[in-house]
Amino acid sequence: MSNLSHSFVNDTNHEHDSVVSNDFSTALGALILSLVFLLGVPGNLFIVWSILARTRRRSVTTLLILNLACADGFLMALTIFFIVYLAKQTWVFGDIMCKGLFYLCNSNMYASIFLITLMSVHRLVAVVFPKKVHSLASKKIVRRMIIGMWVVVMVIAIPSLVFRDVREDKDERNKKRLVCAPNHTLPRHVRFQYAFETVAGFILPYAVIIFSYVLILRRLRQTKFRRKVRSEKLILAIVVMFGLFWLPYHVINMIQVAAEWYSETSPTREILDHISKSSRAVTSALAFISSCANPVLYTFAGKSYIKQNGFGFMARLFEGTSMDQTGNKKSRTMGKDNVGTSMADSSNSTGVPISQNGS
Repeated sequence: MSNLSHSFVNDTNHEHDSVVSNDFSTALGALILSLVFLLGVPGNLFIVWSILARTRRRSVTTLLILNLACADGFLMALTIFFIVYLAKQTWVFGDIMCKGLFYLCNSNMYASIFLITLMSVHRLVAVVFPKKVHSLASKKIVRRMIIGMWVVVMVIAIPSLVFRDVREDKDERNKKRLVCAPNHTLPRHVRFQYAFETVAGFILPYAVIIFSYVLILRRLRQTKFRRKVRSEKLILAIVVMFGLFWLPYHVINMIQVAAEWYSETSPTREILDHISKSSRAVTSALAFISSCANPVLYTFAGKSYIKQNGFGFMARLFEGTSMDQTGNKKSRTMGKDNVGTSMADSSNSTGVPISQNGS
């Protein structure tokens, strides 16, 4: 979302095209963001309420889910400003809001990805090293990691604050308007910002997630636990969903970086520039869908609790993750294989528990 209104400046021909000048891309992006807002804000607020007001036993997984819901919910709340921007095709909120909103969006984008990564690593420890989960991933340690993570994301999101401002532009009908767009003055600024964003915000964390789940699935396949097939399917669904929603956004980032290696008069550069400008709004909006998808996943995972617990079904779902704290004690009397599978089934990669009775 940090590039929702990307505009490329060519110092030779003074090209100031912005994606808000593309009517189809703008309309589609606004529609997607509107749906994301309507689903993501109440969905993530419901998760926060369920944890704070209804969940009696809060595990490490629940703590990570709470932070993820706060990050996603806050990010969803900010989409209303970008819906207005796309609808009006001009920025009406001023320069400070231009810098501040995109900085907050970038920060929460990193936070969401890093929290999902922390969940994956925590699950890896719980499944592969069940006897050490209490010492390696206790609540105290996880709280410190979460605080450190928020500090890191506030720092690495600074480029979106520096390389962005409001400037005057003209649309296809030669009508003046304001755009909140990157202000890269040198090609290396473009290469640095978008390459850094893709490496730090997708490639590295997603590599950790994939590596974690490869080890987890190998561990599950070594056991004879009767729910392992369902666990594997849920894990793969979460990983695939995360990748599908974010991959197009970062592909456009890399296309923009690649364009900077060609001369200003190169036909290849013109093609790459056109692709990035015409696709930026849609791919950014698609990336936002990942922030409203977790409430949907939790709802499907906990649907068996709805009839019995009503609006408290999600709290009942999250309380099941307390098993990841009690499993260490059980490991003293249980065999290694049973411990691993018990821990594995207590919570999925986003903290969704799967009860042993098949619910």
